[in-house]
Amino acid sequence: MYPLSTKSVICGLFGYSRQAWYDSKKRHSRFQMEEVFILKQVKVLRQEHKRMGGEKLHLLLKPVFEEHGIKYGRDKFYNLLSEHGLLVRRRRRNPRTTNSNHFYRRYPNLIRDMELYSSGRLWVSDITYIRTTKGFVYLSLITDAYSKKIVGWCLWPSLSSEGALNALKMAVSAEGVRAGLIHHSDRGIQYCCNDYVNYLKGAKIDISMTENGDPYENAIAERINGILKDEYELAETFSDYQSALEAVKTAVYKYNNKRPHRSVDMLFPIDAHEQKGLLKKHWKKRSYKQKQETGIDEKSVRINQEEEKK
Repeated sequence: MYPLSTKSVICGLFGYSRQAWYDSKKRHSRFQMEEVFILKQVKVLRQEHKRMGGEKLHLLLKPVFEEHGIKYGRDKFYNLLSEHGLLVRRRRRNPRTTNSNHFYRRYPNLIRDMELYSSGRLWVSDITYIRTTKGFVYLSLITDAYSKKIVGWCLWPSLSSEGALNALKMAVSAEGVRAGLIHHSDRGIQYCCNDYVNYLKGAKIDISMTENGDPYENAIAERINGILKDEYELAETFSDYQSALEAVKTAVYKYNNKRPHRSVDMLFPIDAHEQKGLLKKHWKKRSYKQKQETGIDEKSVRINQEEEKK
């Protein structure tokens, strides 16, 4: 009879066999290899989507996990990103782009409690700033509220109405105008001026505006601005207008074609644009850690909007 090894004795003290110890060691080694593989895949995705949130990264990596037989839940995925410093923190915004102190007519809000069952029923618009070393330039966006697809945009050197009007013309040219289409915006002078309003009327697009200066009345447009800045580096300072323009082109393409959106059943906006019927929303209450990752909580949105008005 051979004497028991030290390893066998120790395992016996804890109620385990030596084989169980070896199996545990193998599993631990496999988990480590899986985590190294996952982190590598995250870094590959982050090369293209440098500030994409953890939930969307997890969704995009699910087919890769299944192909390699890896079972890795969302919460565990968040913890792994946190441990390796790969969670994204939200940046703050500050310059003001809305001037509603003008003599033009303001229109009523037509979209309260409106439910959408297809694209081409409601467009929302907004303007945000982009920094360059030579000063600010301004990005006007038109977004389909059903699919969250950006259907028109224009980067313009000033806050004049030309930029907003060019974005609207792009949307009309690309999408056409369905009967009953509503255009919703804030009360900024760019959207209330004669040129913009006359174009909307000429295209037979109904006009809707926020009524109380509340950012939640135009929340979709505000959210799109934040996504482009937070996830696609438009919050950076560019060397000149041309480099900012190229960055916007890339950001809009990636947003429309490669980023799953929580409010359209985690589809890419370009795919959601072709759907019909109500799209499932994946909004859930989040832990503090997840709020740090996504920056989506009511208080922070309110604070950011109040700062933007100062």
